[in-house]
Amino acid sequence: MFGMRKAWERELGADVDTLVAADTLAFGGVGFAGKLLPVTEAYQRVEAALDDHPEEVRRQLDRVLADGTPAGRAYAATLLERIDPAAARAAWTSLRDDPSEFTTFVGCVMDRETIGNYATQRLSAA
Repeated sequence: MFGMRKAWERELGADVDTLVAADTLAFGGVGFAGKLLPVTEAYQRVEAALDDHPEEVRRQLDRVLADGTPAGRAYAATLLERIDPAAARAAWTSLRDDPSEFTTFVGCVMDRETIGNYATQRLSAA
């Protein structure tokens, strides 16, 4: 039936919605317990979907870059590095002067960062 989305499309859409609204950037477990945040789990599921549905994920990442929070845009640009390095570089470049802040977690360490500083770090690491 037209308009019916497959389960993976619904799940991907829900995970992308989580990235669009992300307020924290964490690629692994956080805190002493090493617990994965829901947004980290969503990121990992979107990343896994790259293998089976790269075109749809690529399209969804454009939505996150356009509509997402600073943390969401950082997740999207990071995922782009895997499938379209030139687009990732363009995304990071466009974010370099953005002073918007977000929370980062690396293990137990919580910090605040601007998307501009984070983008500059990613560009210099590439």
